[in-house]
Amino acid sequence: MIRVLVAEDSHTARELLVEILRSDPEVEVVGEAANGALAVEMTRKLRPSVVTMDIRMPKLDGFEATRQIMVEVPTPIVIVSGSLDVHEVEVSMHALKAGALTVLRKPQGPEAPDFDEQARRFLDTVKAMSQVKVVRRWPERTRPEPLPPMPAVRNGARPRVVAIAASTGGPAALARILSEMPGDFPLPVLVVQHIARGFVDGFATWLNTTASLRVKVAEDGEPLCARTVYVAPDDRHLGAMERSTITVCKDPPIEGFRPSATFLFESVARAFGTSAVAVILTGMGRDGVAGLRAIRETGGRVLAQDEESSVVFGMPGAAISEGLADATLPLGAMAYRLRELA
Repeated sequence: MIRVLVAEDSHTARELLVEILRSDPEVEVVGEAANGALAVEMTRKLRPSVVTMDIRMPKLDGFEATRQIMVEVPTPIVIVSGSLDVHEVEVSMHALKAGALTVLRKPQGPEAPDFDEQARRFLDTVKAMSQVKVVRRWPERTRPEPLPPMPAVRNGARPRVVAIAASTGGPAALARILSEMPGDFPLPVLVVQHIARGFVDGFATWLNTTASLRVKVAEDGEPLCARTVYVAPDDRHLGAMERSTITVCKDPPIEGFRPSATFLFESVARAFGTSAVAVILTGMGRDGVAGLRAIRETGGRVLAQDEESSVVFGMPGAAISEGLADATLPLGAMAYRLRELA
C-alpha cells in the first residue's frame, strides 16, 4: 500500500483530496494535517510513503514544512497549489528547491468539466512520486564540489547554443545552474522542463529572481539571443528552427511528452550540428535519449548530471547507459563546465 499524509488547511479541499486518494485500492490515507506544523509532526510519527502539501497553511506554510521534513525525516512531497498567483507559485518553487518533488494544481471539484482528468493526474502523480528515493536535505552550506576532468572534445567547433532538459527535481537543479552563470554568458539557452500546466509563467518569473541571465517563456519565431534563457511554454514543443530563430509548436507529443526533450535536442542538432551543447538533468523516464543521439551523431556535446546529485536518475541515467554523454557531472560543476565551454 502507498501510505499518504494529506496536509491541507481547508476542510473541504482536504475531504476532496482524501476522497480521490481513497478511490484507488493501492492507496491508504494514513493522516490528515490542517497546518504545516502538524504536517511535520505527523510525518515524523507516521512515516508515510508520500505527503501531499498545501502551500498556504497556518503556523507553517508549505515551504517551511517541506524544508523541515526534508531535514528531519526525508519523505517524498508533492506540492498541491491552490492558485497560480505570483506569490503562491513562488512559494511552490521554493518548496521544490527545498526538496519537494513536483507541483500540481489542486483538483477543482466534481463540478469541473475535466474533474476526472484532474483526479487521475493527481492520483498518478502521488503514486509515482511515492516510489522516489529522496535524500536528507542538510541546511545550506558552502562546500566546493570537485570537478572531474573534461574529456577530450570530439570536435573543435565553437558552441553557439545550450539546450537543457529536466523533469522531476529539475526546477531546483535549473535554479542552481542559472544562479551560477554570469550575466554575460554569450550563448542562448533553451529549456524543456516537465512541469504541471499553468506553472510555466511563474516558474520563469521565479528563475529570473535567481539568475543573472534574462529568463522568459519562449515565443514562436522570436530570435535567439545571447544572455537569454528560453523556457518551453505549456503543452508546446520548443526548438530551434535555424541558428537564429526559435520554434514553438503543437506537433504531436513524443513518447507522451509535449514539450519533449527529444524534440528540443533533435531540432538543435539539425540547426547547430557541431556547435550544440546539450544538458540532460534529473528526471523520470527516458525523454531526450533519442534527441541526444542526434546531438552526438551531428558532432555536438552532451553533459549529463550524475546519479549522486540527481533527485531521479532516470533521464540522465538512460543517456549515460546508451553511451551518449561526453561528461557526467555533479550539479555543482555544471555551470562551471558550461562557462568553460562557452
